[in-house]
Amino acid sequence: MEDLKPELVAKCKSKLLEAKSDILNRVREAKEGLNKNFDDSKGGDEGDQTLRALAEAEFLNMNERLRSQLVEIEMALARIESGGYGLCEETEEAIESERLLAIPWTRLSIEGAEIRETMQKRYARS
Repeated sequence: MEDLKPELVAKCKSKLLEAKSDILNRVREAKEGLNKNFDDSKGGDEGDQTLRALAEAEFLNMNERLRSQLVEIEMALARIESGGYGLCEETEEAIESERLLAIPWTRLSIEGAEIRETMQKRYARS
């Protein structure tokens, strides 16, 4: 396998760290916004309580999506440290550098993503 250029890995690592910081800031800001908009009192009429419940559900959904992305970022950073970064999990070949720059946490090459999608469709019909 052809090793990735150190400059590419460094650029991807920088993008990963930036994305991680952005996600953590978004979660913190959303939590602060939720707490600011709805004080901790459980009072209020039914409408207020419903609005709070909806806002909390939205926060939890967003938090789960961001947590999943954060896990992918952490795994990519770990692959950089272990030397396995840039290898497709499906084909075990190098992931395209353009793809790594666009989605630095990706674990699949374009070909690997197509293979995985085909397999998922095949097993979804079963």
